[in-house]
Amino acid sequence: MTDTNHTPATATPPDSPTSEFCLRMARAWAALSRRLDSSLGSLHGISFADYQLLLSLQRAPGGRLRRVDLAEKLGLTASGVTRSLLPLEKIGLVGRQSDPRDARVGYAIITPTGSELVLNAAVVVHNVSRMLLGAPSREQIESTSTLLAQLGGSQ
Repeated sequence: MTDTNHTPATATPPDSPTSEFCLRMARAWAALSRRLDSSLGSLHGISFADYQLLLSLQRAPGGRLRRVDLAEKLGLTASGVTRSLLPLEKIGLVGRQSDPRDARVGYAIITPTGSELVLNAAVVVHNVSRMLLGAPSREQIESTSTLLAQLGGSQ
């Protein structure tokens, strides 16, 4: 019986537009992340991951999210989001808040300083994005965004 789930080492993998898209997207993500990390780090002292975390909090109702919800939004584990929040707490960009009705629930909240930083950092993200993307058409952006949302599990 032949195992169809395993390809022999000598076989050439099939080329497909979907796998090529995913490979290109991974390379693009790596380039984008490096560029944004560098720009945000040198201008604002934060990483792109820090920016994404702060932006998620800023966009949340009341500037706060349960840590588990923040982890879900960012694709992190609960412990991963806790590790990401600690340095931001130390420099006053985020804080902690307990739920008065349930002591087991913890919220991450963005501070006024964190909100101001997000606004300033958004300009950097916009400028780097425009520099890397050039001026694609609205249709190109929308169709690619739809694909990325599908891949990321959010529509």
